[in-house]
Amino acid sequence: MNTAEKRFAIIGAGMSGILCAIKLKEAGHKHIAVYEKADRIGGTWRDNRYPGLTCDVPAHAYTYEFAPNPEWSAYLVGGDEIQTYFEKVVDDYGIRPLIRFNSEIASMIWNNDHWEIETADGHKDTAHVAIMATGVLHHPKFPDIPGLENFAGRTMHSAQWDVDFPLAGKRIGVVGNGSTGVQIVTHLGKAGQDIVHFQRSPQWMMPYPNFAYTEEDKARFRKSVEAIDAIRYDETYWSNIRRFTTGITDINSPQMLEIEDACRVFLETAITDPVLRSKLTPNYRAACKRLIYSYDYYGVAQQPNVETIVCGIREVVPEGVIDNEGVLHKLDVLALATGFRTDRFVRPISVKGVGGRDIEEAWAERCCAYMAISIPDFPNFFLFNGPSSPVGNFSLIDVAERQWNYVAQLLDRVSSSNASGIVASQAAFNDYEDRRIAAAKATIFGSGCTSWYLDQTGVPITWPWDYDAFAKAMEKPEFDAYDMV
Repeated sequence: MNTAEKRFAIIGAGMSGILCAIKLKEAGHKHIAVYEKADRIGGTWRDNRYPGLTCDVPAHAYTYEFAPNPEWSAYLVGGDEIQTYFEKVVDDYGIRPLIRFNSEIASMIWNNDHWEIETADGHKDTAHVAIMATGVLHHPKFPDIPGLENFAGRTMHSAQWDVDFPLAGKRIGVVGNGSTGVQIVTHLGKAGQDIVHFQRSPQWMMPYPNFAYTEEDKARFRKSVEAIDAIRYDETYWSNIRRFTTGITDINSPQMLEIEDACRVFLETAITDPVLRSKLTPNYRAACKRLIYSYDYYGVAQQPNVETIVCGIREVVPEGVIDNEGVLHKLDVLALATGFRTDRFVRPISVKGVGGRDIEEAWAERCCAYMAISIPDFPNFFLFNGPSSPVGNFSLIDVAERQWNYVAQLLDRVSSSNASGIVASQAAFNDYEDRRIAAAKATIFGSGCTSWYLDQTGVPITWPWDYDAFAKAMEKPEFDAYDMV
């Protein structure tokens, strides 16, 4: 088929979907539809608006390579600023007319040489190529706490925050201490709010200072993209990424021990109260859970207006929370920083591939994809930041851009052949998964803690090799691992 006649459906208008739409348009494709279930672009940066929301990746690194932003206000920026950046990119590159808002996909069926697509409101479409930019952090996970529905105050999940609800003078309970919980507690604690922080297990933290850019800095960024690149490609930043990814894959390496030492020293020097220090000391290795990057949480946790509870929650009652020691903590607001259902990916979309194979069958044991991109029996169905993509304390924009480079070459292979599609072979997929699972179990993520990185069998669902290996793998597909359809 002529390249210009191909129809593309991009599912999701978050970071990855925006990227793919721009790249397809630049490549000259005319038939591109971006389906977005919400009424705005942005994905996780649209949905999350909780107090203190900040990306823990340097702003100039969390930026499309083709769209540098000289106006970032700080080294690390808040969610509103990132959302504004994405909105500007969408308009600057003219892809807003391609986006169909309030269009949640209900089903996708492969029919010989194309995907038949239907939205929840009954709209039907076809596409030769489906790009699944649905993300992973967008289905809120609610804790299974007895009596949660009985709370008489205001309950809000961090991904469904009511920004208009007044918090002044309220006593706030925060459940969860991943990055979100830590950011909420830090922000509100600094503002003088009375906080009770309920932690299931303490977190290791890496000190990571933030600083504002001056007007002189921004003027320099506007004048010279090289000044931006000096931050984006800063050797210290990338050496830290390599240290991290080497450490998690070689858990007794000097790099892993260096990370653990840094976290331990930070805890021991920042927390002066031995009782609180004991409460905040994890019983697992650093980076087993996603590292928390924070320079000031430990200071806030020692303020008199912040109380830390690590004994667990027995139940929620109308007045507040009763912990496992029987103490009632009276509250006005209950903030659930309990994360997301990370086994969703393209779910709840009903997807049926060759011969009617259901993706629920393919993912019965765990979510998986060859090279994090392709699933056997699902041709021209490409995942971005999907199962086994790298996750960690680095830019997922960089991950998506590398994945686009890989997928673009698969599309070129289809265009240069008489085939209608391309898909990972079952043999290549089986070999990849065998190697990936064995390697994943040996990473620091599999060393003995609970985290959102683990699938239902306890196997880390992440890329288990270092970042350089991922970058190398994305440079060029091994075409022998793919079947032409």
